[in-house]
This record gives sequence, structure tokens and C-alpha cells, in this order.
Amino acid sequence: MTYRSPLLDTEGAVEAGGPDAGVAAHYGQPLAEQKHLAAGDAVVDLSHRGVVTVTGADRLSWLTTLSSQALTSLAPGVSSEALLLSIQGRIEFNPRVVDDGTTTWLIVEADEAPGLADWLTKMQFALRVEVADVSADWAVIGSTGELSALAEHTVWQDPWPQPGEGGYAYTAADEASHPGYERDWFEYLVPAGELTTAVSDRQLAGTWAAEALRIAAWRPRFGTDTDEKSIPHELDLIRTAVHLSKGCYKGQETIARVHNLGHPPRRLVFLQLDGSQHTIPAPGSSVIAGERTVGKVTSVAQHYEMGPVALAVVKRNADPEAELMVDDDGEQYPAVQELIVAPDAGQVVGRQKGFIRPPR
Repeated sequence: MTYRSPLLDTEGAVEAGGPDAGVAAHYGQPLAEQKHLAAGDAVVDLSHRGVVTVTGADRLSWLTTLSSQALTSLAPGVSSEALLLSIQGRIEFNPRVVDDGTTTWLIVEADEAPGLADWLTKMQFALRVEVADVSADWAVIGSTGELSALAEHTVWQDPWPQPGEGGYAYTAADEASHPGYERDWFEYLVPAGELTTAVSDRQLAGTWAAEALRIAAWRPRFGTDTDEKSIPHELDLIRTAVHLSKGCYKGQETIARVHNLGHPPRRLVFLQLDGSQHTIPAPGSSVIAGERTVGKVTSVAQHYEMGPVALAVVKRNADPEAELMVDDDGEQYPAVQELIVAPDAGQVVGRQKGFIRPPR
């Protein structure tokens, strides 16, 4: 059954497409909504998100053995992020994780939930855990500030971009200047039947607004900035979603080998696009350096201050100084790149100085 949010009945609501189908892209004034969201005055309907719960005494230690993250000692109310990887270290699931003391809540993209719940169920064995896909029962509300009226609800606070314990920053820029520190992000879990009441008379912003702020913060999104070949190093996800010193888990060998001895084959970049055109390229558009295609655009949005911006995944050896061109089926957009993942990221064994940053 196709999901449709009740908030799409709000005057001016225009439904989003792609991974955000079922909720509003905007409510008639996308740039004004984005300003309100950035200022903490608006909320975003993310009720299409998937929600999976894990209960039982062994839930946190069990999730630790399966994932890239150390969750055994996760305190109630503390937020984290994890990856479930293939044997080759490729990203298969990317849950946002928060525990309330009795239940671990995994917030995922809409199409992730059934597969994640099914996979976790198959991995239960004799442990004291129960897995459930509760996406139909719970809705997610996003904001850039804490909402006191929803304080009694479970909330996930995005750890990005603060490197967690066991994490490692792959950014090329000085950590203090990372734009992710300018964006706080919270996702509240509310019963699906209470969504309209929960947003009350608050200013609504669409997913276009949330996406623009995410892109400006260099925050990768599963299924949008990833593909079937993505490994965490390429997207700077080692900083928040991987604990490099935890015990064994599926995909750990690739994580360790690339981090210690190799380089990720691709890297995430931020693109400032030429704003003189009245359109923006579509995700999937080619990124070209000279005569050579070096990657593709993965996310794109109109930012209320910077104009058109994008994230792209390019080949590691693409010239970091080159001016790029984005080609969308013959329509071309000049682009200036800003490094996110350094071209020489990885291969930390033998380095006198790596990319690791102290806590902010």
C-alpha cells in the first residue's frame, strides 16, 4: 500500500517524489520554508520514514555484534548511527539508533525497513531479542531545534559531524570549519495517529528544505548518496557510524584494510553550481573534468543563501583543483568543487599525522 501523509491535505502542499514520496516537498514557499527550518522555527514531515524496533535483554550487545558501531553501552536517550555491511564492506543498511531503556529504535529510509527487519529476524538465533517493523504505527518529525512540546517522545539527535568514540574524520578541510557543525538535526518519533496533533500550528517545511540543509552540511543520505558499491570511507561515514576498535562484524576486514593500508576508490565532494540558470541538474547527472567523466551528482537542491548546491561521488584520482561541469542530458552547469573526503584519505598505518580530530 502506498503511503500518503495526512499533512499533504495542508493548503499549498506539493508531494515529493523519489525517496520522499508520500510527504510534502514544499507547501508553496520552499525557500521561505527553508529559512524557517534553518532558524528552528519549522518542522518537517518525515512520516514516510521506516521504523524498526528491537526489544529484549540482549538487544544492544546483539546489534553490536552485527553492526559497525559499538552499542552495548548505549545509554537511554543517547543517539548513535550504525551500518550493516556486506562481506565486501559495502553499505546495506544505515539505521539511526536510539534506545529508550527497553526498546532500541532504528529509523531508516522508507524502503529500508522491510529488508532490515527481515534480515535482523533471520539473525536472532537463540538470543533474547524481538524484531518488529512498526513503520505503520509510528511517524517521524524532523527539526533543527529541540521541541519542548515533544520532549516526552523518543528523539534521535544526529551525531553528525562530531567524530564518535572509535570514529575517524576523513574530511580534507580543518575540522573546526566543517559546515555540519552549523546544523543541529532532531527526529522525533510520535504515534502515527497523533502526527497532525503533534505538529499542531507549527510552521511546516517540506523535504526540499531539509535536503538543502543536509547537503550544505555535507551529510550523506543512504540510498541517495550511496549505491550498491558504496563503502563508508568514501562518504566520511567512519566519523559517526563506525567504531574502528570494536569486535568482529561482517565487513570489518574491508573497513580495516582500506582505512589502514589503502584508499577508498571514490570520494564525496560538495559542488557549488552556477546559479545563473533557472534549472538545477537531476541526481544522476554526470560530473565531468575536461573531457573525462569522473563521477555523478547524488543530491541536489536550491539553498536559500548559496543557490544551487549538490553532493557528488567522484573518482578518488579526480583533480581536486579542477573546475567541473555537470551534464544533465546535454544541459551543462559549471561547478566549483569543495573537498569533503580527502584524495589521500585512508592508509593511516605509518602516517605521522592522520585525519583524526579531537572532540569539539
